[in-house]
Amino acid sequence: MTQPIRAVIADDHPLFRSAMKQALLNSLGGDILEADSLDSTLTLLARYHDVELVLLDLNMPGNQGLTGLTSLRNGYPGVQVLIVSAEENPDTIRRALDFGASGYLPKSAPLECIEQAVASVLDGEQWVPENLKAVLTQNSASAERDFADQLSQLTPHQFKVLKMVADGLLNKQIAWELQVQETTIKQHVSAILRKLNVINRTQAGVLFKQFMQQ
Repeated sequence: MTQPIRAVIADDHPLFRSAMKQALLNSLGGDILEADSLDSTLTLLARYHDVELVLLDLNMPGNQGLTGLTSLRNGYPGVQVLIVSAEENPDTIRRALDFGASGYLPKSAPLECIEQAVASVLDGEQWVPENLKAVLTQNSASAERDFADQLSQLTPHQFKVLKMVADGLLNKQIAWELQVQETTIKQHVSAILRKLNVINRTQAGVLFKQFMQQ
């Protein structure tokens, strides 16, 4: 009987993926897949519905700032996302947790921390290293926290449209990219503006870029 696909290691460095996979083989007890970009990560999640955990690098192809994290949380809310990054800035860590990460693991962490982080996240707990736990006690800016809550209300299609709006695409161009009618995109944009509580698409795009940057 085939073992369930329990995790995806999403990082563009093959040697790091290999080392992480080797470190987790015993503790995860299931098959582990690898992805080298955000697109390939999303493709794997669409194909394998039993994935429980994504170990996500913040700086791989297709992942700009926190957009990859929010894409995963929006499209696959049942999948836990553990950020694995060389970035140890407390503000970045706090923002990642605000936007739905289940944990934040520095790439410099020793093997026992990796196993502990994965076990905690799979148990439904939020995990950061002991020396970084102070970031959890700091209050996030209310505007950022509110925006994170608003983003969580978007459907996966609306989130995709918002990202394209932020990239400067017109409704007609978005419709062509997604192979749908322009009226459908207009409906999505109207819903996005309502959920984000902004009056036009320019404001929506500016907000998205502002909060998604690291």
